[in-house]
Amino acid sequence: MTTTQPRRTELAVPGSNPKFIAKAVSAAADLIFLDLEDSVAPDQRPQARQLIVKALNENDWGRKLRAVRVNATTSQWFYDDLITVVEGAGHNLDVVILPKVNLPGDVYMLDMLLSQIEMKLGFTRPIAIEAQIESAQGMANVEQIATASRRLAALIFGPGDFAASIGAPLLTIGGEAAEYPGHIWHAALSRMVVAAKAAGLDAIDGPYGVYTDAQGLHKSATQARLLGCDGKWAIHPSQLEPINMIFSPSDEELARAQQIHDRYTQALDGEARGAVTLNGDMIDAASLKMAERVLAKGRAAGKI
Repeated sequence: MTTTQPRRTELAVPGSNPKFIAKAVSAAADLIFLDLEDSVAPDQRPQARQLIVKALNENDWGRKLRAVRVNATTSQWFYDDLITVVEGAGHNLDVVILPKVNLPGDVYMLDMLLSQIEMKLGFTRPIAIEAQIESAQGMANVEQIATASRRLAALIFGPGDFAASIGAPLLTIGGEAAEYPGHIWHAALSRMVVAAKAAGLDAIDGPYGVYTDAQGLHKSATQARLLGCDGKWAIHPSQLEPINMIFSPSDEELARAQQIHDRYTQALDGEARGAVTLNGDMIDAASLKMAERVLAKGRAAGKI
């Protein structure tokens, strides 16, 4: 399920906290997800479902994508999460985020239940799915998961649960490992990105847990963008501005992309040439594709 709306920032908001939900309404995120999973204590989940339904139905969320993260399909909470929220506020819901996706069947199960609810209640607009890849099993099946449903809009990397799944000795979600010579999640994140892009989906990096560490967040988000991610989760409103900035093309990038676009278009149309130079760099059809991608990101971010 493709969308022209950017997913530079996805802000996590505990569904059990009315104060945080109220603040999220005006937050500068592309997507807000009201959480029923890890950030909500199990005994608070029934009440949180009702708070989420109320928040979705009674607030003006503007142009932000409205999402809810339910619990995993293998949990005792998944069914009630989904039925309560989607039947209660599905007409005001854009996305269901499914955590701990290990098999294509997890996505298929959610897809079928959403289809039944939409038919029952007469919804005319389908609700999208974002799938979190958080385990060794999920990563081993990521290519099949990426094509499991036409509702899928994005794959999300979950660094905390993934670290636990593979036995990596880390204690900070999304954190660095000083002893490791490079980006510790390079291989895993890159594999997920390739699977997502091959299926026409967005790829979203998971959270950086130390929300007071601006330098660490900048490095984490920059690495994710360079690997092809379209955005990153935020766990605190203070992370939104820097993540939005990093995942939006800079003025310099947009100017360079426009130069490449204009020069190569001229070469094709007026000079009948497939490769030319621009300021000492060789540009060809691949350069045009890269430039058009940057320009598209600029338009989505409202910078063009």
